[in-house]
Amino acid sequence: MRSHVTPAVVLTAVAALAVSACTTGATTPDSRPTPGPVAVLPDLTVEPDPQLHAMLPESIRTTNTVRVATDIPYPPFEMYANEGSKQITGIDYDLGQAIGARLGVRFDFKAQKFDGILPAVQAGKFDAVMSAMTDKKARQKSVDFVDYLNAGPGWLVAKGNPAGITVVTDVCGKPVGVQTGTNHQKLLQQRQRLCEAKGLPPIRILTFSKDSEAQLALRSGKVVADYLDEVTAAYVASTADGGNAFSTVTGRAAVGEYSASPMGIGITKDHAGLKEAVRAALQSLMDDGSYLKILGKYKVPNIAIPKATVNGALD
Repeated sequence: MRSHVTPAVVLTAVAALAVSACTTGATTPDSRPTPGPVAVLPDLTVEPDPQLHAMLPESIRTTNTVRVATDIPYPPFEMYANEGSKQITGIDYDLGQAIGARLGVRFDFKAQKFDGILPAVQAGKFDAVMSAMTDKKARQKSVDFVDYLNAGPGWLVAKGNPAGITVVTDVCGKPVGVQTGTNHQKLLQQRQRLCEAKGLPPIRILTFSKDSEAQLALRSGKVVADYLDEVTAAYVASTADGGNAFSTVTGRAAVGEYSASPMGIGITKDHAGLKEAVRAALQSLMDDGSYLKILGKYKVPNIAIPKATVNGALD
């Protein structure tokens, strides 16, 4: 989980996508050619399935493209391959390429601020979202979710945890950062009740449009902690400044109770059949081991789920 894709690997993947776009692969029942195999990782090539391609709505089969919104950076889920690069990589990107390859289409990722993602999908700008987005009942009003991962929140703190955060009420009265529009922001607002119950001052919640901005606030001492996904917290702590900038604090005592709602691929409601095709493609990648191979690259097999489900949020 803690390693970036090297430029050589990125070039290999891009070349493979370019070649596949020009190659006639299997043929669907309506006689449209589907792209050929795609090298998603150096040791993982995904073959298209004509039957799954045929499940896609006509509009997607016509363009052979699924337009995907993602908020960058949020490592290791989505990030740029290296500084100054516009080549996207990460768990969501790699998994998206694998799903697209299995469906015989291209998952075309574009950057979009997190709090504007769902409105952009509803406006027809995107067909799907892959951005470490928690499947929530409220969000299901905007998109359908194909659930693919499960992970809880965590704290990113300065190296050595100088603020001494061990239980969630340790942040009462202190400034903490969180990305706006996220489930983590909602959870932090719920934690205010814990402070009130103990007669402590409320958490001073500072919101940022990107988590990278919250990290900068933590570096400068503007906040004592950043509340985010535990996987991202661990990745940032292990990579920033060679692992010397941050530490993590995890566990329910420190982060507070939270639901087990999984992360989901958000699918537009405007394309009938798209979510079923994506779910079937994801399940096929789970069944053949490709899904775990991608998670293994980022050292996070523990966030895997056994079955691709639709709209599985509990709340």
